[in-house]
Amino acid sequence: MATEQVFAFFMPTVNLMGVGAVKEAGPRIRLLGCKKALIVTDIGLSKMGVAEEVASTIRESGVETIIFDGSEPNPTDLNVEAGLKVYKENHCNAIVSLGGGSSHDCAKGIGLVASNGGTIHDYEGLDQSKVPMPPLVAINTTAGTASEMTRFCIITDTSRKVKMAIVDKHTTPMISVNDPILTIKKPAGLTAATGMDALTHAVEAYVSTAATPITDACALQAIRLISKNLRTAVANGEDVEARNNMSYAQFLAGMAFNNASLGYVHAIAHQLGGFYNLPHGVCNAVLLPHVERFNLIAKSDRFVDIAVALGENVNGLSVREAAERALSAIETLASDVGIPGNLAALGVREEDIPVLAENAMKDACSFTNPRKATLDDVQGIIRAAL
Repeated sequence: MATEQVFAFFMPTVNLMGVGAVKEAGPRIRLLGCKKALIVTDIGLSKMGVAEEVASTIRESGVETIIFDGSEPNPTDLNVEAGLKVYKENHCNAIVSLGGGSSHDCAKGIGLVASNGGTIHDYEGLDQSKVPMPPLVAINTTAGTASEMTRFCIITDTSRKVKMAIVDKHTTPMISVNDPILTIKKPAGLTAATGMDALTHAVEAYVSTAATPITDACALQAIRLISKNLRTAVANGEDVEARNNMSYAQFLAGMAFNNASLGYVHAIAHQLGGFYNLPHGVCNAVLLPHVERFNLIAKSDRFVDIAVALGENVNGLSVREAAERALSAIETLASDVGIPGNLAALGVREEDIPVLAENAMKDACSFTNPRKATLDDVQGIIRAAL
């Protein structure tokens, strides 16, 4: 008889997908009873006019807006503090995040502290908040992080140079918006990094110790879509079909890891991002085959499934040989879309490995990795990726 265990499934109440979806955001925000929304975005989207364009659409629905464009890549506790100040000074009662994972995570941090008080540091870990945050509508402009629909919030603690993993049901947006048109102008490098981030989410969720049949279905379909569409999206960013399929892929991957969690790829990547301020998706892409090579003996049959989802022909191969095909396919995809071959190319230093590994061992994402690792194991993985 199976051991009794209850699994919860988290995702936004409403999820708007497809070309033109962003036009529905304003009316949906108004229906939530919101009077004034803080739009949390980055300086790039602000300078491009995208933030004002979205703000105008929302205002047409009768909701006032104020733009805060202080979200940085790898958002920090200082970004959250600055955004919270703008939120309070303008008497907002709702938040709209516009961008990729950085904007969404910054917005979640602002919302948590706005409703619960204290500082963002108080919410590191699992479900540390007591009350829901203000209504959050997350409008995505990338296809990778899935932060627009998850309960994950990653904020850099500037004093410790560590990314705090905040996993809290209250950070789940009420409404997510994925309009592929908003991703059209994203450069090839960002498309590649965010796409590999989505692949990492799907793979880690599929081999997670908390995986369920629901998360499995989401993860495998995400892997299939990424395998078939990421190269095209990188090669031709104006291919709307590829962009749309990548939006679905990253969302499915989000559904998977939002509920099955992740593993040592993210646990280590968080440390690289916090310590060196490196792009998260690129760190994941470089680490993914190395971590999964370590995990191979724990979930060989599942890596066979991943190989098939990546389009590999495994007929006539042993389980181990077929599982290895998954790793080689991941490496080929990463190379095809221009991901650097190792961590040294990103500036990671040998002498920093002990502290990076020690912090990775404490990261919440490590808890569901399929193979338990020692400190020496984690150091070895980082060295192998170096």
